[in-house]
Amino acid sequence: MDQDHALAIEAGMNEQLAEVEAIIAEPSPPTFDNTILAMERSGRRLTIAKNIFFNLTASATNDTLQQVKADLMPKLTAHEDAIAMNEGLFQRVRTVHAARGSADLNPVQERLVERYYDRFVRAGALLEPAGKKHLMALNAEEATLRTRFEDNVLKERSAAAVLVDDRAELSGLDEDAIAAAAEAARLKGHDGKWLIELINTTRQPVLASLPDRRLRERIHRASIGRNRSGTNDNRPIIARLAQLRAQKARLLGFPTWAAYVMHDQMARTPEAAVALLSGLVPKAARKAMIELEKLRAIAGESPADKELRAWDWAFYSEQVRKAEYDLDETAMRPYLELENVLVKGVLFAAEELYGLAFKERFDLPIYHPDVRVFEIFDNDGSALGLFYGDFYARDNKSGGAWMSSFVDQSFLLEQQPVITLNCNYRKPVPGQPCLLGLDDVITLFHEFGHALHGMLSAQVYPLFSGTATSTDFVEFPSQLNECFATESEVLANYARHHRTGEAMPASLVDRMKQARAFDQGYATSEYLAAALLDIEWHSLTADAALVTDVDAFEQAALTRYGSDHELIPPRYRSTYFSHIWSGGYAANYYAYLWSEVLDADGCSWFAEHGGVTRKNGLYFRRTVLSQGGSKDGQQLYREFAGREARPEHLLKRRGLI
Repeated sequence: MDQDHALAIEAGMNEQLAEVEAIIAEPSPPTFDNTILAMERSGRRLTIAKNIFFNLTASATNDTLQQVKADLMPKLTAHEDAIAMNEGLFQRVRTVHAARGSADLNPVQERLVERYYDRFVRAGALLEPAGKKHLMALNAEEATLRTRFEDNVLKERSAAAVLVDDRAELSGLDEDAIAAAAEAARLKGHDGKWLIELINTTRQPVLASLPDRRLRERIHRASIGRNRSGTNDNRPIIARLAQLRAQKARLLGFPTWAAYVMHDQMARTPEAAVALLSGLVPKAARKAMIELEKLRAIAGESPADKELRAWDWAFYSEQVRKAEYDLDETAMRPYLELENVLVKGVLFAAEELYGLAFKERFDLPIYHPDVRVFEIFDNDGSALGLFYGDFYARDNKSGGAWMSSFVDQSFLLEQQPVITLNCNYRKPVPGQPCLLGLDDVITLFHEFGHALHGMLSAQVYPLFSGTATSTDFVEFPSQLNECFATESEVLANYARHHRTGEAMPASLVDRMKQARAFDQGYATSEYLAAALLDIEWHSLTADAALVTDVDAFEQAALTRYGSDHELIPPRYRSTYFSHIWSGGYAANYYAYLWSEVLDADGCSWFAEHGGVTRKNGLYFRRTVLSQGGSKDGQQLYREFAGREARPEHLLKRRGLI
């Protein structure tokens, strides 16, 4: 059965190549319809087969699927190159592009022609035959290395989990968390012990609850030490990935891979992205130092903890939050049960804003017993598509949270969207609820913002469907959706005690909202360190020597930007930084902050116009969510807000001014 995916994808590649040959063989002169539109129609079966396969390898993989993936990636890359560097096809696209101003095209069609031409050029269509051959070899090597990197991260996440022998070391965790750790250990053959599984970020949330400092240190060191030794060592892989991307950039006429990537983004240049990031470094550092002094004051009461280390920050930060806001994360969790957050929070907000309705389906195929399926209905009762939710962590699932799709919306192809959303919440033992922290809740709203971008797409052409925008715009709808998690009418609907049904006390809600800017010096600093590290890796030139000491490279990069704080490591260290090495965010991790400027300003727009109302939601749907990539991100934002985004809203939100 697993091998069938390879057969389907290979059949899809053959079919698309035949479709491309038919376009080239068309005797009529190149036009929008017989060239660009024909390209939009091509490869439909391949796209769906790939979507199904890659969603499975991310969410429910196994050794066979991983091997199939390793075999397929070079073939898929070669297939894409064969189309992108096909001289006959490119010449037809080039002819249509040259005549676009006199071809009676509407603005979306004209943009489609421009995007096709740019995509061919950026893929190497203008290179001489020798350059094309070289680029194809580099692409094939990159595809193989990306797959190896991702496979290593998945294996190491399981291998690095921390085994605990003494239950007393888990003091500070609630009973549900301890039971889940015992179940995780049992499933790995460690009956009578407890297993602390790691999430993909450097900082592990469990550290906030553990008084046992030695266990905190073990967990922290396990986290930062991932993929730095043994069979899962990613250091040589990322060094080569950075080098070959620099070589690809030079072939394509750019000084660095960062320059190549950002030329096609809202930022336009690495200098613009660095200016935004580095400009916040001192502001975030100043706030982090204020936060640190408060931590030291509390830690000073414990003789053993006078000299704070990186594994102490989360624990003492939680103590400060309790002292300053009388806010205990464990006190909030009983009111943040996954089912309520999903149905009465996330889906409720979508109903209120956009008029959507969701009906759970139990008769449709799923790829794992934990997966849930909802049919989506529009405000006129018509069916819009399907939504698959996969919320629990497991060993054969990638870390983090993400949105993807099995099928993308397109009027041209008469396709309705089939959207997927993945999280990695700790699965409770049978009969117990899944209780979330506030960050978990925000993550669910964030990823559902991406899902809405896919669900509410109303585009003719597949190239512009849903989230097919520049990376530094695509996070705007998702981050804006986070705002609704703490809107009063939404919060009141889902924040209810999982046993009694009582609403979260008003005093707790107030304290929770007041604490939103808490610890933002740390959070901003760890993010900036990772984003700048990404840009530094992808600012290497083709002539630069292969990096042989990853630790030294990281240290030099962080020192250069003033982000080398011993107590605040980067949100991701290089060896498990999946976003940039295998996740499509190479030289693009800055995009979260770039989009957050739009998001913070956009949230202020909603507040100025009355908040969570159907009128506001339908306006946002019409001007942003339905538009996909049919317009430039800057244009989309101006048409929505009627102004350029104002960065002071971001600074205020993060407590930096």
